[in-house]
Amino acid sequence: MSVKKDRETTPGVATQVRQVGGALKKVYGGLLDVSDLEGKPDHEQEPRLLSRALTAQAVRIVTGFSPQEAARCVIDGHADQGIDAIAVVDGPQPHVYLVQAKWSPEGKARADRNAVLELLAGLRLIDDEDFAPFNPRGQQLAEHAKTVMDRGPVPVTQVVVLMRPDEPGVGFQDALANGEKEFNRYGEILDHRIILAPEVWSSVRKDLTPEPVRLTATLFPWFGINSPYESYQGVVTAEEVAAWAETGSDLFNLNIRNPLGRTPINNALIETLTQEPSYFWYFNNGITVLCDSVEKAQQNRRAPHHHPLTLTLHNASVVNGAQTVRSVAEALAADGSAAEAQIGVRIIVTGSAEDFAKETTKATNRQNSVEARDFIALDPVQAAILDDMRAELGLDYSVRRSELEPPEQTGCSVVEAACALACAHSDVQYAARMGVTLDVLWERGSQGIYDVLFRPQPGAYLLWNAVQVLREVRRTLYGLRSRYEGRGAALTEHGVFLIAHLVFRLLDTEAIDEPDPGLEWSKDATAKTADLVERLLPVVVASIDELFTERSQIRAVCSDVARCRELSEHVLGTIANGARAKAPDKYRRAKASRKRRRPNAVSVLIDKQVLGDGEPLTLKAGYPLEEEALRDWLAEDERRARATWVSHRTKPLLWAADGKQYSPSGLITRMWELANWEKRPVANQGTARWATATGETLADLAWRALDELESAEDEPGRE
Repeated sequence: MSVKKDRETTPGVATQVRQVGGALKKVYGGLLDVSDLEGKPDHEQEPRLLSRALTAQAVRIVTGFSPQEAARCVIDGHADQGIDAIAVVDGPQPHVYLVQAKWSPEGKARADRNAVLELLAGLRLIDDEDFAPFNPRGQQLAEHAKTVMDRGPVPVTQVVVLMRPDEPGVGFQDALANGEKEFNRYGEILDHRIILAPEVWSSVRKDLTPEPVRLTATLFPWFGINSPYESYQGVVTAEEVAAWAETGSDLFNLNIRNPLGRTPINNALIETLTQEPSYFWYFNNGITVLCDSVEKAQQNRRAPHHHPLTLTLHNASVVNGAQTVRSVAEALAADGSAAEAQIGVRIIVTGSAEDFAKETTKATNRQNSVEARDFIALDPVQAAILDDMRAELGLDYSVRRSELEPPEQTGCSVVEAACALACAHSDVQYAARMGVTLDVLWERGSQGIYDVLFRPQPGAYLLWNAVQVLREVRRTLYGLRSRYEGRGAALTEHGVFLIAHLVFRLLDTEAIDEPDPGLEWSKDATAKTADLVERLLPVVVASIDELFTERSQIRAVCSDVARCRELSEHVLGTIANGARAKAPDKYRRAKASRKRRRPNAVSVLIDKQVLGDGEPLTLKAGYPLEEEALRDWLAEDERRARATWVSHRTKPLLWAADGKQYSPSGLITRMWELANWEKRPVANQGTARWATATGETLADLAWRALDELESAEDEPGRE
């Protein structure tokens, strides 16, 4: 199998049309009047709806109107007189726009000369104050347009939006120009603007981009530096920093990590803020903010440094000190005495110097515990994937290490995506290398994995389809684990990536990256995956025994590139030859066999140092009754589904919602109580409910760590 990944930096017109269509339906689906389309078949309704939505989007492009205002300008339908929208910009600089749109699902909208003549005929009716031929909404807007036009030489623009990538022919443009001559005899009043598919695509992508953050910072004392980059350093109040947190996660867009929530370190910050606020400036490293530009409020001219300096920061981003900002906000909300605290702030105006901004972000974070994955957040490819996932599939994509993992049905993280892409690659080496550590995913250079997976940029469909297959492999192996013992059970733990790779090799992946809004490929592939995993498991373990003896370590085999290459070809050959029946399923448990008793999962994780302090964990969906009971309660506060790992044998989970430590099961029980779930069970397996960024639960990690220990003890030559 070879997964196709050839993609241009700017997508082709088919991709642009698909993304535009999805965005238009989402934005204007409930805003446009489509009552005249009721009763018509879907294949007639959708093109008309998209044509009207395209008209509204063109209005927004030329006027800056809101979606609601633009939708009210659309008059397309019976008696529109060749005009799809009339948009009037009133005020000191009035302007009238007459819009005509041509939608095409193939991106091949016709530039019809007759359509231009109809547009001009509609303009003549407005100019002659002959409003009666228009439909009711058209009459109102046409009369308003004429009223504004009569105030003086008010410019009028004919806007033609065509869902196609290339300029219309000479005849079409001549028709526009010749029609303008009639209205421009006594001055340049009428002109035109042609909007093509790439511009429409850019506009809907811009709609998906978060609004730039604007902050106000009042510094005192302070000092400034003018060269080589304008910058300011000083002290701000805790109240002002807490107000910054209200702008949301967009404030940390350039940071390599979001605020981590409640961690032991952040708890210490909050404790200082509430108990000894006057000491906070001494104990804290402060905050670094980058911005595109800055406005300074009027200050004393003779002795400016003797007075506070108020700055307005445009497109601001906290690149270091995200934990400080969130901790200050939480402390102030809990205890008003935290308002006495002062925080050191450094503001750097980077303008358009993107490279300098990235280098500053890296440099200011080097004193903290930062992993290679964190710097991936600065890669423009990841931002492009995030945009694609939103535009194509309406899904979330988390990149920064501390971001809350999206629920499975709403998206995925860059870690899960990278694992899935590595498994889907035709070369098994990437699946094998992940068997040692996932850190290899972020290595760059000729021997690294990151550029292989993300250069060129993988499409949204390829990425999401691959993630769905990997998830199904994990689920199936988890279900099979209890049916196997010894080497078979070890393979369900250590062979996840290898078996996922083999599943991809056996699936038909020709269309895995093709546009597929219905996700039919994914549905078909995941339906086949469980059976493939059940077929592969006994064949793979028997092949390992045959090729590398029964004394070989399963973990070592699954993480060895050379042996995985030999093994994968042997297994695929065995499956192709129909020899599955000859492979003895000798590690499958007998029905009467008792399960091996395992030590406490938390103790295993701590003894083996599997997780580091501060490792983010998210709540994994439980069974349907529980999921339904907790859904609304969890939605009220995203912190309720987040925790961090603390190396504590009885209470290793620090809950983001209240900053207190719990045992995994104890926290689940506490959440059930707070959600007032009356039919909650008496007990639960908490370690199976909290997962890392890879989707592996604490129970999964403990099983793996224990198997590694037992495999090492059984290794030939060890005493």
